[in-house]
Amino acid sequence: MVIGVYMKNYIQEQLGKKVRLFRKIKGFSQEIFAEQVGIATNTLSSIETGNAFMTAPTLEKICYVLEVTPQELFSFDDESEDFMYDFILKHIKLIKSNPERLKIVYNVVKGLF
Repeated sequence: MVIGVYMKNYIQEQLGKKVRLFRKIKGFSQEIFAEQVGIATNTLSSIETGNAFMTAPTLEKICYVLEVTPQELFSFDDESEDFMYDFILKHIKLIKSNPERLKIVYNVVKGLF
């Protein structure tokens, strides 16, 4: 029974981290994002901190608003090369539209070469 509780908490925590990460990348505050998804801000906060799990309809709305697939949210192995490459490609437009982020990314990439 302890293992079952651990796994549930682990999944909730990891999923919450992914939701928070993608929300921040999109530039949404918790209030705006919760409104677009149709949930209370405190519900979103509980999801993001791993203290609550979402319903299937809420998961579907979150994916729609964030423009991600459920697989992207439930993929907890962020270190795969495919994930990193897809993640970068998906967010190039966001980087381009934010001069501050563009400068940071430019300096990081410039430092690599």
